[in-house]
Amino acid sequence: MKRVERILIKIAIIQFIFLFLTQFAFHQLDILPQLKQITKYEGVNENTFTEILQTFQGK
Repeated sequence: MKRVERILIKIAIIQFIFLFLTQFAFHQLDILPQLKQITKYEGVNENTFTEILQTFQGK
């Protein structure tokens, strides 16, 4: 059982390292500029929290 736990821990660490590296590559190195354009088009980068609150308050 301990061997399986060690393997799972190693897999989780490797996945975290790859996640960190890919996030760094996407955001800092700008590898896929189309991805950045898509997020701007979809409105993911904009702060629309206040607009949502205003619609809930009936304004």
